Amino acid sequence: MSDCLFCKIIAGEIPSTKVYEDDQILAFQDIKPEAPTHILFIPKKHIPNLNQLKEEDQPLLGAMLKVIGEEALRQGLTEGYRIVSNCGEKAGQSVDHLHFHLLGGRNLQWPPG
Repeated sequence: MSDCLFCKIIAGEIPSTKVYEDDQILAFQDIKPEAPTHILFIPKKHIPNLNQLKEEDQPLLGAMLKVIGEEALRQGLTEGYRIVSNCGEKAGQSVDHLHFHLLGGRNLQWPPG
């Protein structure tokens, strides 16, 4: 997926401010933060969005959610945080690579916008 922005970040072709990395997951600071804490979590496997998940991706998704929760605590988000995954252009997905936004550090409104 050489055209994919997030695949290029995973490959080190585009710099990022890494927050977490293991053999399956990369997390980095969002370049346009919407909250004091705004971290993107992406699988290293290219998956376009939630609709493209396969049965074999379930352990990866579980691992991602566990890592997000652990990172939220490391970031001091003990009073609350939001996890967002936009699916499709009309939902605001701008990069066709599954990703989760961890947002926190301020009061978050509902509905989001």
